[in-house]
Amino acid sequence: MKFKYYPAFILAAFIVTGCGMEGLPLAEDTDGGSRASTLQAADIASSGSQASTEISNGSFPLGSQASTEISNGSFPLDSQASGAGASESTDLGGGSPGPSASAGNTSGSGSAESFAALHGALSVKGTSLTDQNGSSVRLYGMSTHGIAWFPQYVSYGAFRTLRDDWNTNCVRLALYTDEYNGYSNGGNQEELKSLVKEGIDYATDLGMYVIVDWHVLNDRDPNVHKEDAVGFFREISSLYGDHTNILYEICNEPNGSTTWDNIKSYANEVIPVIRENDADAVILVGTPTWSQDIHQAAASPLEFDNVMYTLHFYAATHTDDLRSRLETCVSEGLPVFISEFGMCDASGNGGNDFGQAEKWMELMDKYQISFCCWNLANKAETSSVLKSGCDKTSDWAEDDLSESGRWIRERFRGQTE
Repeated sequence: MKFKYYPAFILAAFIVTGCGMEGLPLAEDTDGGSRASTLQAADIASSGSQASTEISNGSFPLGSQASTEISNGSFPLDSQASGAGASESTDLGGGSPGPSASAGNTSGSGSAESFAALHGALSVKGTSLTDQNGSSVRLYGMSTHGIAWFPQYVSYGAFRTLRDDWNTNCVRLALYTDEYNGYSNGGNQEELKSLVKEGIDYATDLGMYVIVDWHVLNDRDPNVHKEDAVGFFREISSLYGDHTNILYEICNEPNGSTTWDNIKSYANEVIPVIRENDADAVILVGTPTWSQDIHQAAASPLEFDNVMYTLHFYAATHTDDLRSRLETCVSEGLPVFISEFGMCDASGNGGNDFGQAEKWMELMDKYQISFCCWNLANKAETSSVLKSGCDKTSDWAEDDLSESGRWIRERFRGQTE
């Protein structure tokens, strides 16, 4: 539930060529969904990944380092996408990573026994996530924004800061599918897969859990790019099938006229592909109406083990009715994972409603529901946890954080399993 980001050099291209903005989608509906609304030039200009980065400097706004310059001939994703692993000694966001974790190693750098090593392979028992010891476990952390537009936060330093300073144990990697430069809409698929792999490796090195999010939104029905999804999840699960710290989110927010039957049909093709390589991984499945209609999943669940169903909320828009739906479904035995939420309205913007957000937190605490907050970026919108003028990719101080960022960081710091 977020406005889409278009980098400054794309805007400049429109200006130079005299092209209009009509072709650029899309903002989010304040009812919790997507509306095909033209993105305004002012929003695009203010949404650059670094507020201080200008075309005249020769810097690409998508580059993981401000020193990536047009004169180098470097493309925005090159500096992070040149390798699939985390074996580089250069930290892309502050601090140096340790050696890349081997498959299945979730011990984490700099810790005797990391969170992921302690809890190991997760499974779904009743409505709860359960660890390798049979104990209930809860994941909580941040979701990235679209990694095609904000790749600089897919870094060891960013994740280390989230782990050590924010007290999180999970990170969600949002790979958009149908938006501008999305995986299935003009994006460089190899570079995007490399970013996902790097994100997995950084999280693994740090002993964190990681959600690989196939971020369906503009495509509405996940079946639109089903073949791409099958190929993507086959490759990722084949590479990381023996890791115990990965969860697969196979469709972010089905919406529009997409039915639960449509989603079930898709899931019944994609889940077996993952299961061929990773027989026991936890899989998260989106629900209709921007992952709000969890009651439809409760009425007709999938016939797979280790599946959870996602609910998304934005506190200034979604209040008592959706909380009541969540409580009813969980009480009836549906395993729910809140893989995305914000304290603002469903557009990803507007004012924060921390009173409603706290009510959501209390309900999630009551049922020990795992959650990820949207979003780790410096986009000029309410839901981003960093100020638009912040160019740091790790070790953020209080002054670097937005109002949303300050609130959720304090909430994470007070969180316990």
